[in-house]
Amino acid sequence: MKYELRPLTLADADKLYEFYQTIPASENGAANKAFGLTKPQFIEWIKQKEKSARGLDVRDDRVAATTYVLYVDDVPVGRSNLRHYLNAALEQDGGHIGLSVAPQYRGRGYSKILLHETLKRAKEKGINPVLVFHFADNIPACKMSESVGGKLMEERFQEKRGRLIRKYAFDTSLLD
Repeated sequence: MKYELRPLTLADADKLYEFYQTIPASENGAANKAFGLTKPQFIEWIKQKEKSARGLDVRDDRVAATTYVLYVDDVPVGRSNLRHYLNAALEQDGGHIGLSVAPQYRGRGYSKILLHETLKRAKEKGINPVLVFHFADNIPACKMSESVGGKLMEERFQEKRGRLIRKYAFDTSLLD
């Protein structure tokens, strides 16, 4: 198995359009804003994501972020979003990394690879510590974070969503 984490780019739009339509619009706190877009809308969405990765045209209530896609044997299987810094809201709910694996590829360990590789990108950008949030009842996600070295920092009830959330911290200086 050969895997590679690559930034989302317009050059990959044709390959990624169908992939993004397989990931639910919202699931366990992860939003897929590309779900349901037409192909021309998807292309515009990618252009905006490319700008965000460079810190351009970022709304006041958002932060710069790079979107990555995990390819396994040149097939897209998952995606992550790495926020370059956090605002007050993201420090309390959201963190630095959001990720998801397409349903047809779950249960194969790809989320661990996706998280680990995204953490390496965070280290390259000088982000330390990295915060990741999960719903406490999303046991696979919590186990994934723990298996990749995340330390549980907090568990609390989130009023907005009516669920317990867990906050994990990763020390990127420990990554190889």
